[in-house]
Amino acid sequence: MRLSQYFIPTLKETPAEAQIASHRLMLRAGMVNQETSGIYTWLPLGLLVLEKIQKIVCEEQDRIGCHKVLMPTIQPAELWKKSGRYEAYGKEMLRITDRHDREMLYGPTNEEVITDVVAQYVKSYRALPLVLYQIQWKFRDEIRPRFGVMRGREFLMKDGYSFDLSSEAATETYKKIYESYLRTFRRMGLTAIPVRADTGAIGGNLSHEFQIVAPTGESTIYYDGHFESLSAEDMTFDVASKLYAAADEMHKVEECPLPVEQLKTARGIEIGHIFYFGTKYSEPLGAKVTTPDGQTIPLEMGSYGIGVSRLVGAIIEASHDDKGIIWPESVAPFKVGLINLKVGDAKVDALAEGLYNHLSTKDIEVLYDDRDERAGTKFADMDLIGLPWQIVLGNRTLDTGMVELKNRKTGEKVEIALEQVADKI
Repeated sequence: MRLSQYFIPTLKETPAEAQIASHRLMLRAGMVNQETSGIYTWLPLGLLVLEKIQKIVCEEQDRIGCHKVLMPTIQPAELWKKSGRYEAYGKEMLRITDRHDREMLYGPTNEEVITDVVAQYVKSYRALPLVLYQIQWKFRDEIRPRFGVMRGREFLMKDGYSFDLSSEAATETYKKIYESYLRTFRRMGLTAIPVRADTGAIGGNLSHEFQIVAPTGESTIYYDGHFESLSAEDMTFDVASKLYAAADEMHKVEECPLPVEQLKTARGIEIGHIFYFGTKYSEPLGAKVTTPDGQTIPLEMGSYGIGVSRLVGAIIEASHDDKGIIWPESVAPFKVGLINLKVGDAKVDALAEGLYNHLSTKDIEVLYDDRDERAGTKFADMDLIGLPWQIVLGNRTLDTGMVELKNRKTGEKVEIALEQVADKI
């Protein structure tokens, strides 16, 4: 993509309403535009990151045999009345009446809808276990939306729902998804700490939040220092669940089993939340199956959420510096920023165009800064956008055949022959 032709409205000044790093940097890098309190338009650069995150989430869900569906954003109130949550949910739910005076709502979550679907079509134990998931927009009318996409009113979420024959089988499904979440977040360059959590409005008796450490986290987390030394392969349910981790009110000093020197304290950002709640929804909504011995019983259920749009902000909170964003390669909107310092010079332009085309044929995503701007502006914009690699061409390239290759994360700069760049990155 040529930067001269790309819609990326960067800002030099920090908007006054932006209180945390991710909000400031997303606005300044032209990733989103705020339409009203807690509601955003995702611009091209931000949307690319959002789509990269969705792809990783879907790949890890599909890997463990989950099935993707797409449920409506507008739901009938009738289902929520059957489950008993319509009045209990509170003012965060946006309630609507259609032209026929039917009560509707903009879905804050989808337990009722998916349970109704399964109740209609799943009748036998042979269809189990079953996990259905979607990535869909949600709306919760937060009393104080803040921190940009970290606490918006409209947000993109992956929500999944499991259906099993017994509590033992449901617990095994829970463990499998727990581990898939750890892999998912690792692929995004994040180390998530699974924290025992309150089940809240969802209900149930087993729940974990997945938190990442960041200075601007909304809650305080207390965790075993051994979490920081576990590899992705070691972080299984059996291993991780034996390590202490709690957030805020779930942490009781007198009950903590760890010695002071082993207990870590930090601010945490929640990026995922999973629940096992048994028959809380299946019973009132009639999701039942026939067992091998001919009985009819309600299904055992769990729900599993990942804040997809929230993850964009969370990754920035965990990975930035005073110059801008530092994207992990797996979710970066482009892998390389190509900077031409001598736009208008026919020879340098030809070298830059040739490298741009060569990298593109290698399926390396390139943002080519072909603008007629000062070098300082180009460097500042590339650091702000935060692509993993920067390649700089100029007069020195003509003289020596070398380009400068910069690693955005480490700041390391090396001189490398033009023809070796593709292999290097």
